[in-house]
Amino acid sequence: MIVDHHDPTPKYLQIARIIRDQIRAGELEPLDAIPSESRLVQIHGVARETARDAIKVLREEGWIYTIQARGSYVSPAANWPQEDSDRSRDVADTQGE
Repeated sequence: MIVDHHDPTPKYLQIARIIRDQIRAGELEPLDAIPSESRLVQIHGVARETARDAIKVLREEGWIYTIQARGSYVSPAANWPQEDSDRSRDVADTQGE
């Protein structure tokens, strides 16, 4: 899945949602590396800052952690947030109203 450039949801939140969904589905497991910023730029056709913002959202929510100069990795499941705390879901829900 890639970002929908016609969707009014900010692209960084779309990317965060895609990665979050991959984690929930087991496609990315705890301690797995997520795609690098450079790879996210290539996959989704977005600016590097957009990819960086998506990673920041996931890190702040507890889905991933980052090791400087090494990459970002899926957090252990015990660190994952409650379902209702996902920022991109909150934004998407308010845009539909």
